[in-house]
Amino acid sequence: MPVKAIPSLHKMLYAFFHEWLTEQRNASHRTVLAYRDAWRLFLRFVAERQKTKVASLGLDDLKREDVTAFLQHIEKVRKASIVTRNCRLAALRSFFGFVAAQEPLAVLQCAEVLQVPFKKAPRRAIRYLDSAEVSAILSQPDRTRAEGQRDHALLSLLYNSGARIQEALDLRPKDLHLKSPAHVRLMGKGRKERIAPLWPETAELLTALLRRTPRLPEQAVFTNRYGEPLTASGFRFRLRQYVKGATRKTPSLSDKRVTPHLFRHTTAVHLVAAGVDVTVIRSWLGHAGLETTNHYAQANLETKRKALEQADPKLRPGKPPRWKKDADLLAWLDSL
Repeated sequence: MPVKAIPSLHKMLYAFFHEWLTEQRNASHRTVLAYRDAWRLFLRFVAERQKTKVASLGLDDLKREDVTAFLQHIEKVRKASIVTRNCRLAALRSFFGFVAAQEPLAVLQCAEVLQVPFKKAPRRAIRYLDSAEVSAILSQPDRTRAEGQRDHALLSLLYNSGARIQEALDLRPKDLHLKSPAHVRLMGKGRKERIAPLWPETAELLTALLRRTPRLPEQAVFTNRYGEPLTASGFRFRLRQYVKGATRKTPSLSDKRVTPHLFRHTTAVHLVAAGVDVTVIRSWLGHAGLETTNHYAQANLETKRKALEQADPKLRPGKPPRWKKDADLLAWLDSL
């Protein structure tokens, strides 16, 4: 009996994206796009490396050494971060894990790729905004204009809920409950749904926004001037303008790279400083584990200072000796 040939790379990629990733794993659209971009880059890199066309590549052309060379290219040439490098590797490893389960003849090749390790990235201290900086940015949008009212409501929502920018932009009126107790339903990573409480002031801002520009239950809450859903890149551009204006009144902002995600960090740090239990914050922000949430507890210097002040005074070091009143100073020095 003839040995069954391994399906073409084209067929395997199609099965991976359409049958396994989308239908069986029910991956989010953002995950599919991220994996797609990784494979676009990888296939073009391998084709150029092997002096051939992408259409001519087969599964057996994708070796471990190609993967490692691609990851080096990502870091050295494209100047991507270690986090990005690991995301690209995750997309590749996911595919080769799928192939290994489907095609026994390719198990050895896939196993070699699956052994390529993720790189440990240095973990920087969390950056966040203080209350004065948040207020300075929130004061910038011109709320007499529709776009300014929209931006002010969106910024307030980000700070109130700790939502990721895309989670906020994906909101529909049906996801909002603006009567007491006000809350918002957010769809996070891995299609995990969570409920975040809203301050009455935030609920009023969203109510006023929907009153000014009514929406159907399925339409986007935050739209651009053409009535289309607002994009993350479009809002980042607007935010840069607001930060530039706020920096004139609050110079400390000039030392910070303010992004929509920084508001999420700020929410977490401020909740920790307010004494909210980390398990509640974990649920609030939709973290997969407490390790991520606990990292925010280390970020706030004021929280550390308060904890230090609560230490038993008896355990604190004593005051240094007043050497000027020590008549035997020279004798003490001689004894050293």
